[in-house]
Amino acid sequence: MNRRINTRSTRSPIPVIIGAGITEQYYFSHIKSIYGFQFKIRPRYFGTESLFEIEKKIERVIEEGRIAICVFDADVAYRNEKEKKKLVALFKKYSKSKRVVFCDSLPSIEYWFLLHYKNTNRHFNDSSDILRELKKEIPDFEKTMNFLEKEKWVSDMCSNNKLSIAKQRAKSFEHTATSYSNIYKAFDLLENGD
Repeated sequence: MNRRINTRSTRSPIPVIIGAGITEQYYFSHIKSIYGFQFKIRPRYFGTESLFEIEKKIERVIEEGRIAICVFDADVAYRNEKEKKKLVALFKKYSKSKRVVFCDSLPSIEYWFLLHYKNTNRHFNDSSDILRELKKEIPDFEKTMNFLEKEKWVSDMCSNNKLSIAKQRAKSFEHTATSYSNIYKAFDLLENGD
């Protein structure tokens, strides 16, 4: 008599996006819809720039056996010495973990958006400085729910291979300038599983 052998799938755990605000939340929701990537994105994983809160969310995701993709702006940590020490400690704590991917941007995620349009690693003082530059490419861009909830701004931004271009630019500028984005690491994981 033949018995069926129960084999368990050795699939990689589905990543969870952890983010600081509605811009990150809507951006990745639209990315999931446009590209069909497999990851979880829930409001409970968003809403704070606090490194303490981000760390608690990382721990919760790891306890669930998942991979945490942490998307946040690093500008506060670089302006405040106490926050910078917390950020360095957080990076160090998870430096060897394959369950945590840090996708920080300095000064903000809008720098990542700008890389879809411009090959620049110039210094931006803050997110409002980047917003002025980004509005040259996306004139109606606003950090409001009314704008962000529409998928079109993300699909337009990623059209004509601009997402791949942004990834290449971000990799080439990685920590070589005062403005950077590590969001490409999320796409490396989602596209390749590494």
